[in-house]
Amino acid sequence: MMQKNGNKPSKINLKSLSRVELESFCTDMGLKRFRSDQLFQWMYQKDVRNFDEMTNLSKDLRQKLSEVAEVGTIELASEQRSADGTIKFLFSLHDEHRVEAVMIPDFNEDGSPNRLTICVSSQVGCVFGCSFCATGKMGFLRHLTPGEIVDQIIKINQTTEELHGRGITNIVYMGMGEPLHNYASVVESAAVITDEKSLGLSPKRITVSTVGLTKQIKKLAEEQQPFRLAISLHAPTDEKRDKIMPINSSLNLAALRESLEYYYAQTGNGVTYEYLLFDEFNDTPADARNLAKIAHWIPSKVNIIMYNNVAGVTLKRAREHRLDAFMRALRDKDVTATVRRSRGDDIDAGCGQLAIREGQPKGKSIAKELSN
Repeated sequence: MMQKNGNKPSKINLKSLSRVELESFCTDMGLKRFRSDQLFQWMYQKDVRNFDEMTNLSKDLRQKLSEVAEVGTIELASEQRSADGTIKFLFSLHDEHRVEAVMIPDFNEDGSPNRLTICVSSQVGCVFGCSFCATGKMGFLRHLTPGEIVDQIIKINQTTEELHGRGITNIVYMGMGEPLHNYASVVESAAVITDEKSLGLSPKRITVSTVGLTKQIKKLAEEQQPFRLAISLHAPTDEKRDKIMPINSSLNLAALRESLEYYYAQTGNGVTYEYLLFDEFNDTPADARNLAKIAHWIPSKVNIIMYNNVAGVTLKRAREHRLDAFMRALRDKDVTATVRRSRGDDIDAGCGQLAIREGQPKGKSIAKELSN
């Protein structure tokens, strides 16, 4: 189980392991299975990284573990707080890469917190190069491990408890990266967070978003993954989607429809369509009618997102009168739709705005050209 760096062995990071791999690690160490449960709980429920603090392990075992393993973690580099209560977190990873995640609060009329949602990242950058997305301009650098995804959630959960007296209520995998491109880590991290020995969050409070990776959508269905699925649609025709989302040239709307019909047949679950509304691009009555056709493929709802303008992107947020007309057209076609207003745009924490701009190398992208 030792990892090697050249000729020099290095300690294995237990947070880089899946639950099954952690059990195998304990078996290889000659330990009983319940030891993996203890380690899991210390790492993910109690956020302990020092074996000496794991007091239900014998001193000899703690020493033995410290010789071959470590509990690595991400580090909070900085945070920015918006006037609306949104907080953007910048995390440093072990290899000097960085990722951002966001906590978005929703308050009751008396000022008490109602929903505390985390928008979590799954990759450093993104390969899919959507033209409206700041993360896409970074290109793809690497996947996050399950532990790196979970650590974002654990650390932000500690902040919500300190600020609001309660933990997070919802998680959306809509931060940096395409979640289903990092399928194994995303699924494993969701399993960790919903485990009673971790945060014990209901899987129905977790939403995983995708630009439309059809093979992985079908895999979610076959595995009966219990969390919710959202589709980053953003245009209702292949012609328009091709212009802003390079993935559509290989995985078009027909392929997406086939995968979603399969998903619904296997799971009985509907989906949410995420739709950024761009001024005079995808906000016409004809666009609304085409979107309505997609919304009726399987049971669904549509989340209209008011775009947070990104530097270097010509697409702009739709004006209010165009939004109103678009929503009326959807209602006329019996589409369940809501509008998500901009949050955290004063700190660049809104949808499409997450990116590491300084000192970050450019990664791979399927986009023909990425704007600076």
